[in-house]
Amino acid sequence: MTDILTSSHPEANWWRQAAVYQIYPRSFSDANGDGLGDLPGVTARMGYLSALGIDAIWLSPFYPSALADGGYDVDDYRSVDPRLGSLDDFDAMVAAAHAVNIRVIVDVVPNHSSNRHAWFQEALVSAPGSPARARYHFHDGRGDDGELPPSDWPSHFGGAAWTRVVEAAGPNAGRPGQWYLHLFATEQPDWNWDHPEVREDFHTTLRFWAGRGVDGFRVDVAHALVKDMSMPLRSKPKLEILVDDGTDALFDRDAVHTVFEGWRQVMNEYDPPRIAVAEAWVPFTNRRLKYARPTELGQAFNFDLLQAPFKAAEFRSVVQKCLAEADVSGASSTWVFSNHDVVRHPSRYALPDGSTAKELEAWLLADGATPPTDLERGLRRARAATLFMLGLPGSAYLYQGEELGLFEVADLPHEALTDPTWFRTNHLVKGRDGCRVPLPWDDAEPNNGFGGTPWLPQPAWFAGKAVSAQDGVPGSTLELYRSALDWRRKLQGEETLEWLSEPTDIVTHYRRPNGWEVITNFGGATALLPSGVDLATVVLASSGEPAPAGHVIPGETTFWLAP
Repeated sequence: MTDILTSSHPEANWWRQAAVYQIYPRSFSDANGDGLGDLPGVTARMGYLSALGIDAIWLSPFYPSALADGGYDVDDYRSVDPRLGSLDDFDAMVAAAHAVNIRVIVDVVPNHSSNRHAWFQEALVSAPGSPARARYHFHDGRGDDGELPPSDWPSHFGGAAWTRVVEAAGPNAGRPGQWYLHLFATEQPDWNWDHPEVREDFHTTLRFWAGRGVDGFRVDVAHALVKDMSMPLRSKPKLEILVDDGTDALFDRDAVHTVFEGWRQVMNEYDPPRIAVAEAWVPFTNRRLKYARPTELGQAFNFDLLQAPFKAAEFRSVVQKCLAEADVSGASSTWVFSNHDVVRHPSRYALPDGSTAKELEAWLLADGATPPTDLERGLRRARAATLFMLGLPGSAYLYQGEELGLFEVADLPHEALTDPTWFRTNHLVKGRDGCRVPLPWDDAEPNNGFGGTPWLPQPAWFAGKAVSAQDGVPGSTLELYRSALDWRRKLQGEETLEWLSEPTDIVTHYRRPNGWEVITNFGGATALLPSGVDLATVVLASSGEPAPAGHVIPGETTFWLAP
C-alpha cells in the first residue's frame, strides 16, 4: 500500500513541523455584520494571519448546521452554511491563503451527522429494517414494549446515548418505535461505518474538498467510528477506554484502521498527498500511534502537554514519550495547549498548584463558584509553556486568540449559553462556550471590531486584549507569538533534540541539532542558568523583557538562544 511518505513532491512534508492556527469560524471575524463570524471574515484577516507567521489554518466546521453542537452537527458535508458564506467564498478564502503560502485544513466529522442530514431524514420516514436505517444505528428497545433504550450507554454531553423515534411507516406508524444511537447530542446520530455507502460517501467528501484545494483534514472523534453493535449490547456505563487490545465496545476498535487505510488511498490520489490529523482520545500510546501511521492519517493529536501540570519533570516526560511515539509511527509529533473544547491554558495555569480536575471544572459550573486564581501568573506560565513548545520538533497547533493571551470567559450569562452540555446536564455545567467567545480586533470600534453584535457576549476586559491594543507593543503576547513564529521558521531543523539538563532539574534545557537552545525555568523563583550559557545569544524571552543582568533566569520564564 502506498503511503504519505512515498511522494517525491518537494512540498510533501510541509506539515511535519508546521505551525497550524485553528479558526473557529463563527467566532473569528464577521464580515457582514450579523454577529456571526464567516468565511469572508477569514479572507479579510489573511494579512493578519500571514504576519503572525503560521503555516496553515485549520477551520472548524463551516458546513450547514442547526448549531446543536457548534457546527459539529453537519447537515451537508459538501456545502457551506449560508450564514457563513458560499462555496465561492470558500474558494476565495483558499486562494487568498495559498497566495501567502498558508495551507488550509478543514474539519471532517465522520462519527455522526446532523439529524437534518438527508440520509437521516430518509431513515426517519422509513420502516424499521429498511436500507435507509442501516446507514445509522437503529435498534429495538428493551422492555415489554421497547420502552427502555437498547443499552445503558451515556452521551458525552449528559443523558442517555439513545433517542426513541415515532414511526412514520410500517405497522407501528404513529407510535413510539425504535431507538437511534448518538454518543453526543440527540441531534447527532452516529453513522454505521460497517455500511459501504457510508464509507464511499466520505471518500466522495474527501475528494470534493481536496479538489477545491484543501491541503489536509482534521478528523473529529476518529477513534469512535466502528462500534460493536452485536446484540445484546455490552454494558458501558462510562465513556472510558479501559483496554488496549482494540476490543472496546465503542472506541478504538481494530476495524477503524481499515477505514483510514481507505482514506489514505484517497488522499494519495493527489500530489502532494493530502494530510490528516486524528482527534483520537486514546489513553494508550501503542494504540494512538496507529492512527498516525503513514498508511493511515499521517498524524494524531497528542494532548499530553495540554493535560500536564506546569512542572519540568512532567513536560520533559511528555516530550520524550511523544517523540518516541512519533518515531515509531513515522509521523511527526503534535503539540497543543488550547482548542475549542478545553479551558484556555492561561486560565488553567492560573489555578493554584495541585488543583484537581474538579477545581478546574468550577470555571464551568452554573452556580458561579470560581476557584482562586492568579491570572497574571497564569499568563506568565502560558507564555513560558508556549515558547517551550514552539521550540520542539513537530507540529504546533495554536488556537485562535491564544496569541492575544485571552483567558477563559467563565462568567457568561446563562441566557447566552449554547453548548449542548449546558442543556443535557439540566443547566449544571456551562460547557465550552467560554473558550469560543468572538475575538477582539480593535478596541476603538463597536464590538471590538469583530463585526455585528457577537453571538456570545465579549467581556469588558477583552478590549485590553484586542489586536489593536497589542500590535507593535514590545512585550505584548501578540508580538511574542509573532517573534517566536518568525524565529521558529529560521531555526527549524531535524526532528530531534538533545537534553542538556537532568530529569529532576527545575530549569529544563534542550538543544536542537542546528544549535538552537531552549531553556525554561518552571519554578516560581529566579534560578541560576546552566553553566556555559551565553546570555548574549538570547533572542527571545517569554517575559517579553531583555535577559536580566547576572547569570540568572526569572521564574516561570523561557529563553531562546540562537546558535
